[in-house]
Amino acid sequence: MSNTDAAPVEVDCAASRFAANLDGVLHPREVPLGGPRAIRVRRTLPQRERSLIGAWCFADHYGPHDVRAGSGMDVPPHPHTGLQTVSWLFSGEIEHRDSAGVHAMVRPGELNLMTAGAGICHSEVSTAATTLLHGVQLWVALPDADRDTDRDFAHFAPPLRTVGAAAIRVFLGELDTGRSPVHTFTPLLGAQVDLDARAEVVLDVDTGFEHGVLVDSGDVAACESTLQPGDLGYQGTGYGQLTITNRGDAPARVVLVGGTPFGDDLVMWWNFVGRSHSDIVGYREQWQQEDERFGSVDGYRGAVARLPAPPLPNATLRPRSNPGV
Repeated sequence: MSNTDAAPVEVDCAASRFAANLDGVLHPREVPLGGPRAIRVRRTLPQRERSLIGAWCFADHYGPHDVRAGSGMDVPPHPHTGLQTVSWLFSGEIEHRDSAGVHAMVRPGELNLMTAGAGICHSEVSTAATTLLHGVQLWVALPDADRDTDRDFAHFAPPLRTVGAAAIRVFLGELDTGRSPVHTFTPLLGAQVDLDARAEVVLDVDTGFEHGVLVDSGDVAACESTLQPGDLGYQGTGYGQLTITNRGDAPARVVLVGGTPFGDDLVMWWNFVGRSHSDIVGYREQWQQEDERFGSVDGYRGAVARLPAPPLPNATLRPRSNPGV
């Protein structure tokens, strides 16, 4: 997933109202994704209040969009550095192509994890078979020791497991009896949790993890807060359990993310994750010059061959980190 903002802004992490172990709610902001008829996505990470949850550094939630009368998702080849992208759909189908030579489909209930490492580029296009496009796109920051790792791609279709009143698919990490075999560079958790009407689940979680509950649908209570669709509830470290309650008369669905607090300061701008202003300047220049750091995508048939990088702001980009880490 690309950040297609024409003028991406620096996130200035001033003192947060969230202490390290304090609960809170992040409300989304709407941003366009790709072109003049772009679909709108709801972005909850990053924000000034909280930049990361574990190594999760970016969260977009979108749909359901009826794409039969519009352009759907059509994101031309664009670059990434220093991260992994997590594609997770509830409905629809997206065609993925990248400069590691991978051509794959993103389908509901199946994880596609792309590792950018030192540099990759990819395209994303919703297919003709798609009527409703609905899902989440998430980024995971790579720790300093691994941020220049090789390009990679993993696919995993997690089985559906029942935990109390919940139906759970664990696509990264481990939760209850569910475990994903997909490699990550820091300890992480990613899972879809579905609850029937008026149901509640109490999950045993790692006390060393901080967690986020991203609501897709339903009237949900979690992290000691009431959450609406698009909201991201936060629970800090030190908790051995996480309770998710569906207060409504219709089914509810959330995406649960978690991980150990991420210790590195980051500079995140557009689709690049680095450690300094000079990192970002260098990545942008190399992308504009079609440097081999990013390679090229074969088979993309859109009107724009590659997404140009927006201008850098007239200021030095500053590192950001989470308070209390």
